[in-house]
Amino acid sequence: MLYDILIVGGGPAGLTAATYARRAGKSVLVIEKNAFGGQITWSPKVENFPGFLSLSGTELGDRLLEQAMEQGAEVELDEVVRVSVDADGVKTVQCESGAQFQGRALIIAVGAKPRMLGLPREEALVGNGVCFCAVCDGAFYAGQDVAVCGGGNAALQDALLLSEKCRRVTLIHRRDSFRGEQKLVEALSKRDNVDFVLNASVTGLLGEDELRGIVITQNGETWELPVTGLFIAVGHQPDNAVFASLMDLDATGYAASGEDCLTRSAGVFVAGDCRAKQVRQLTTAAADGSVAALAACRVLDA
Repeated sequence: MLYDILIVGGGPAGLTAATYARRAGKSVLVIEKNAFGGQITWSPKVENFPGFLSLSGTELGDRLLEQAMEQGAEVELDEVVRVSVDADGVKTVQCESGAQFQGRALIIAVGAKPRMLGLPREEALVGNGVCFCAVCDGAFYAGQDVAVCGGGNAALQDALLLSEKCRRVTLIHRRDSFRGEQKLVEALSKRDNVDFVLNASVTGLLGEDELRGIVITQNGETWELPVTGLFIAVGHQPDNAVFASLMDLDATGYAASGEDCLTRSAGVFVAGDCRAKQVRQLTTAAADGSVAALAACRVLDA
């Protein structure tokens, strides 16, 4: 079957794109390699998505998927490993299972996954003390002791935000100075509840079902710090490599596309966190999905 639109990625951007494309009468297939809903499914509670006072990330992902499927979108759980475009502009994606799908237009919405520290049980504690978004999850740690791992602007901004809510914030960085803006470092230095731990790394996680502390190695010495939350801010990694032949990537691997979600390939669009952008939130991913879908529909209707 030749679909009007193939969408690779079943997070908020991809599922929003599917809903918009189906409402425009286009046949749609969404291909997702892990879990529909994307990385927001790691979050135990979401309170910053319009229209919902509070719901879990899993519930939000389920609702986005249900909405897209109710509109008539088809879904496939598989990983795209190869993509090609023929002389007629038909896009063909090859999946890990051996399945092959074709579409007249392609929306790439594969997201960007947070870089992890590579510690034992780290993935098991995601959503149970291990976090990646202070904006999303910081309020759940109000009045508690937390740590932030990282040295760039994201880590510094996370620490600032958390210092307004948490009892104590420990900022851990593996170098002797921060890579982020000096004005952020100066702002943090003025906070009485913020501690800097430099030339140090987080080397272990404590707690069974929930995080209760971390192990820190500093200058050859190892010690434990009791915290209920660890915010990891050591960067993100987009999953764009498979699609590099279809779009330009910046130095960090993100799709070099603007707010119009266009790429250099006709009929190929990019949406969500895999696109180079300043803000990566649920709402911006959903916005990209609608922009990309409507752009694809315009091309197909031309």
